[in-house]
Amino acid sequence: MPARYFKTNGHLLVCQGQHCQARGSALLHRALWNHLERQALAYYKAGGSVRLTESGCLGACSFGPTLCVYRAAEGGLEEGWYAAVDFPLATRIAQAVHDGAALPTEQKYGPE
Repeated sequence: MPARYFKTNGHLLVCQGQHCQARGSALLHRALWNHLERQALAYYKAGGSVRLTESGCLGACSFGPTLCVYRAAEGGLEEGWYAAVDFPLATRIAQAVHDGAALPTEQKYGPE
């Protein structure tokens, strides 16, 4: 039986390094996972398109929880790096990825 292909609009990675975990990243990942499922945004749900993965250190250890986004964009790959992410911001980022909308600018850091 061939593997099933799921189309995605983007990928969210939530840091699980020790500093981010001390600031609640494990809880953030779990809450965001549940939100993606309930709202049918998860890539494996009908109509969903967002992947969510736990990640190693994303480099903003003093400002966690940290989240980064990768998604295809015209001319290449778009990145969004976020520090001090709370659940409301994480859900806005996920919705923007799903909708193909502009990423939120609050708490953003790193490459443009």
